[in-house]
Amino acid sequence: MLDSIYIAMTGLHGYEKGLRVISNDTANMNTPGFKRSSLQFSDLFYSSGNTGGQNGQYAGQFGFGLNTLGTVLNFQQGQMQNTGNDLDVAVDGQGLFVLKGEGGSVHYSRDGQFKFNTDGDLVSTTTGERVMGLDATGSLSAISIASLKTSAAKATSTISFSGNLSSTATSQTVGSVTVIDAAGSTHSLSVKLVPVTGNTGSWTVTLQDGTTTVGTGTIGFINGQPDPAHATVSVSYTPGGQAAIPLTLDFSNNVTSFDSGSQSTLAVASQNGVGPGNLTKATFDGTGTLILTYSNGQTAKGSRLALGRFNSPDAVASVGDNEFEVVDGRAWETGAAGNQGFGSVRSGMVEISNVDLSQEFSDLVIMQRGYQASSQVVSTANDMLTELFAMRGK
Repeated sequence: MLDSIYIAMTGLHGYEKGLRVISNDTANMNTPGFKRSSLQFSDLFYSSGNTGGQNGQYAGQFGFGLNTLGTVLNFQQGQMQNTGNDLDVAVDGQGLFVLKGEGGSVHYSRDGQFKFNTDGDLVSTTTGERVMGLDATGSLSAISIASLKTSAAKATSTISFSGNLSSTATSQTVGSVTVIDAAGSTHSLSVKLVPVTGNTGSWTVTLQDGTTTVGTGTIGFINGQPDPAHATVSVSYTPGGQAAIPLTLDFSNNVTSFDSGSQSTLAVASQNGVGPGNLTKATFDGTGTLILTYSNGQTAKGSRLALGRFNSPDAVASVGDNEFEVVDGRAWETGAAGNQGFGSVRSGMVEISNVDLSQEFSDLVIMQRGYQASSQVVSTANDMLTELFAMRGK
């Protein structure tokens, strides 16, 4: 009778653990990157008993109850959810983000809620740990924008023109020719074009800064189209207090010279200089590369997110805060999104919990029934003991 109570108690204890696992799963149904667990059960040891038989003895086996082996993490991918935050990222496929704490401890997570701290380091919004990327040698390094918050100015080197330069015009002036120097300052120049006497289709091009001539050159047209050998003019412009800027005036594309009377449509199409810019946006592409956008229209690439992957579920364990730690380092490898079996990165999204409530509720019913049955065995065995003691007292 006492054995029966002990055996039923192992059932109560085991189903209580199962309820605890289900409780933890359901409590984290909205936790980003959370992975559900399931409890493994096994039967306990057995003892042999003897029962009579025709040819001697049968070896009977009597069990001693229920044992719990441990929990198993389910790494099935959860659904992707839009957040509207460009720095939130999710891994579509295999891989976990690599996070490093202040003490140097390395953890892994499917929770991609990130932000840049005041030092410019990319950190986990949940734990504050630094998010690791891969440097040029493939080694782990922190992802930082400390030196990338501004975009330097770029001096103009080419000014392109478009439109028609009337072949019968006596002169043509194109104003508002913008030139940006290395310091990012803007200068407004002009270009004057005068036909070359006695050489049809040839024009003298003069770049002017106010009334000061910066430089001159000659361009030519053949049947109204630019002569490839004479379609550009090279000059050197020296802004006040700045170093000389080599400039190319390009008339080779989208420029014609047909007879349109005294009207010409020649104008500046573009110039390739840019002023300084501030960082306006940071996001990640599908390979996990940091893409930075600046107010001057320029973009730059930063570090690439590092991802970790394990080859055996026995090599990983939960540590809380949506993170996991390495149990067996031999079963782990590090890489980047899109390479060597690692998944791609989705920016502006997070992976939500993979908890399946319908499955959890089904398991909950099973645990409840098992617990009720075990408690009934305890009650029944206790009643039988009570009857036994009552018989002795008679």
